[in-house]
Amino acid sequence: MQGLRSLDPPVTAARLARELDVTERTIYRDIATLRGLGAVIDGAAGFGYTVTEDASLPPLAFDDEELEALVLGLREVEAVADPHLAAAATAALSKLRGRLPERQAHRLQHAVLTAHRFAPPPQATVDLRSLRKAAWDEMEIRIAYRDKNACATTRQVRPLQIVFFQDSHCLLAWCCLRQDFRAFRLDRIAELEVTGPSFRPHRTSLLRAHLALLRGGDPAMGETPRTGRGALS
Repeated sequence: MQGLRSLDPPVTAARLARELDVTERTIYRDIATLRGLGAVIDGAAGFGYTVTEDASLPPLAFDDEELEALVLGLREVEAVADPHLAAAATAALSKLRGRLPERQAHRLQHAVLTAHRFAPPPQATVDLRSLRKAAWDEMEIRIAYRDKNACATTRQVRPLQIVFFQDSHCLLAWCCLRQDFRAFRLDRIAELEVTGPSFRPHRTSLLRAHLALLRGGDPAMGETPRTGRGALS
């Protein structure tokens, strides 16, 4: 179903087989199964297939501007996020198109708004899925980090939030070594290990305090004033 939604219709079984790395026979069998489950898939072998409706799911209700905002946001994620999150944004767009009424599905497919970065910020080399999960789970992590002066250090931190600035992506965290808030550029993190212990339920209160400090600094750089706390490491 995701393959049918993500490709421009009509989609032939041969193309689906190439995209999904399976045989055409598997595609025909899966299409028959989806139809049996209630999905409305028009088309036939040799002509291609089009998902016209997912009968098991009600249409989503967005006005046109809400839809444009969603599309622009997801395209921005595709443009600037790590590969796993970018792929999730692409999948979300496909699911969204499959749940919309026909007119709005057409607007999504041919949107007048998009996002592109000719020079995206440097990408992280560590697995950001582990970092995001540690933040959600409120688990301390240990990072090997090089600061702006190329000095190597190891930090035990409490991950609070990942922020996408114009020129860099940063982790807002509580540094256990400095006993203070810090912002760590993701592209300068060489290693990451989820070590614990848990700092639940303090993430929300720590993040609220950190963001309050950041509002007094330069939001474009992710820094607080030189005399303040929470500076970029």
